[in-house]
Amino acid sequence: MKILGIDPGLRVTGFGVLEKHGNRLQYVTSGVIRSGDGTLPERLKVIFEGISELVGLHRPDQAAVEKVFVNVNPQSTLLLGQARGAALCALSVGGLPVFEYTALQLKLAVVGYGRARKEQVQEMVTRLLSLSGTPSTDAADALGVAICHAHSGEILSTVSGLAPTLAAKGLRVRRGRLVG
Repeated sequence: MKILGIDPGLRVTGFGVLEKHGNRLQYVTSGVIRSGDGTLPERLKVIFEGISELVGLHRPDQAAVEKVFVNVNPQSTLLLGQARGAALCALSVGGLPVFEYTALQLKLAVVGYGRARKEQVQEMVTRLLSLSGTPSTDAADALGVAICHAHSGEILSTVSGLAPTLAAKGLRVRRGRLVG
């Protein structure tokens, strides 16, 4: 299975591509999409086109995207959400199933500590994937979200596949428990 990880950002969007072979992860590529200092629509277009190009070039089976957290500055949160929307649209248009993870989930999966610093994520991504160099923080976060998905994606796919069946029977999951 090939996974495309995305760390959305309005100026810099990180990406990372991994292949999963059983329990082994193999690094394919990583980097960033720089959207420059143009108008908001121009920058969103760069993000959309960059991710669309990655999807066409690498043909991933699934995508994992870091969820936006709420900043102190609402304007920054809104802008980041729009960049994330451009990324999600590109993945959806590319026909990929998209899974979303919080920064906490990503850090727990990669470092084992939910409040790890960006440098710790970089170091662990480098070690886990046996990279010869250290990726940028944005590329490391994107690889981290791909690693997170590689470890938990099968469970999410199974659960999401069961959801319609459970709903048809009048059941749903609330706070981790099955309720009727």
